[in-house]
Amino acid sequence: MAVPDRIAPPPAPGLESRHCAWRVLQAVAAGAYADGALERELARTPLAPLDRGLATELAYGSIRQRSLLDAWITAHARVAAERQPPQLRWLLHVGLYQILFSERVPVSAAVSTSVELARRIGLVRLAPVVNAILRAVLRRRQDLPARREAWDGLMLPNEPAAALALCHSLPAWLAADLLTWLPAGQAEAFARATNQPPALDLRINPLRTDIDAQLRAFAAAGVVALPLNDQPQALTLPDRSGDPRALPGFKEGHWCVQDRHAQAVVPLLAPQPGEKILDACAAPGGKTTQIAESLQDRGELWAVDRSEARLRRLQANADRLGHGVIQTLAADATLLAAERPAWIGYFDRILLDAPCSGLGTLARHADARWRVTPATIEELLVLQSRLLEALLPLLAPAGWLVYATCTVEPRENRGRIEALLQSHPGWQLVQEQQWWPGLHSGDGFYAAVLQAPATSAKEGLKAAVGH
Repeated sequence: MAVPDRIAPPPAPGLESRHCAWRVLQAVAAGAYADGALERELARTPLAPLDRGLATELAYGSIRQRSLLDAWITAHARVAAERQPPQLRWLLHVGLYQILFSERVPVSAAVSTSVELARRIGLVRLAPVVNAILRAVLRRRQDLPARREAWDGLMLPNEPAAALALCHSLPAWLAADLLTWLPAGQAEAFARATNQPPALDLRINPLRTDIDAQLRAFAAAGVVALPLNDQPQALTLPDRSGDPRALPGFKEGHWCVQDRHAQAVVPLLAPQPGEKILDACAAPGGKTTQIAESLQDRGELWAVDRSEARLRRLQANADRLGHGVIQTLAADATLLAAERPAWIGYFDRILLDAPCSGLGTLARHADARWRVTPATIEELLVLQSRLLEALLPLLAPAGWLVYATCTVEPRENRGRIEALLQSHPGWQLVQEQQWWPGLHSGDGFYAAVLQAPATSAKEGLKAAVGH
């Protein structure tokens, strides 16, 4: 009689989600960006919506908390985390994240699925090590109060910056800088905010719908949405995860995704219908389309960016929203005066949403804190100054230029503006604003409104010689 083939047991519930998250951590460690790596892994792994959500939480959360998770490994392993085999290190991160941070995963499931995943990925001999380290962490924390922090049970450094870096999984240099920028309590609030999943904020397209109509559409679909009083076209979806493109009104161009503080920049520019506007570093285009809405699609709006691919995505989004006023140009904004001399003194308003360190968006970009370095910022300071200097000649007399970043680094923000005003005494600082994660809801942004002299440099020269 034939012996039936042995049927492999089905994987433990949620194992595929954890495997997916582990592969994302592997890819990011090899240099991939977290959002792209997750998108690729979710595309190749058929997961139910709840499992996709778990994979996303484990991947992004483990990346954000990398240094704290390493500290737990080092405290309970014979070898420091950085010297562990990478496959084992990232697997332990997925397991530890569930134990320390996930409220929906029982600790028993966190341990058992980690051990099973070790066997699946070829770490059979190390499965007992995974089990031992995770259970050692559980024992260390079992006698702690119910309301405990993820670092409770570790020995913390005495030095404040080192303790801040360990507890909130920040690079040491950033923790030290934070304590020079902010009082200790506000620095900790910022650090906590960087580890919270970001809100999903939307900007309503007033050329297609209004907030009340969109709120009704969301309510009919069972989607909780709340207006944000600080921004007249803003909604936030506090409980929403998953692909926003599946929500009511997306295909119809009724709204786009945009952080609440990003939405606050264009009102400072105050574009008026019929004006000539330049968005000098436009992609991905959230502010460009917001300018088009302020213009009521009447005027001249140029979106300039070095990347043709990013401009194509910007144009696709503008088409979805129904904005016909936007013209795109792939060019280096520092060379516009030379390449487009007709633009000298041409624009009523210019937006420079400058390339920056992105330290205000660490919650939104899980791996950014591990990519940005002090050397990166030094290079950006030079680029930001070059961009400002290059764009000043393009502004009409008494025109407005808004300089904006999504960082909280003072040298990239007020430092650039102070340097500009010192070298261009005829220019005026009309207004500036800094938003901080943890002190304000939403991402961290900076914006400064500058006004050009009422007389252009060319006209001033004529006046000086009596013409």
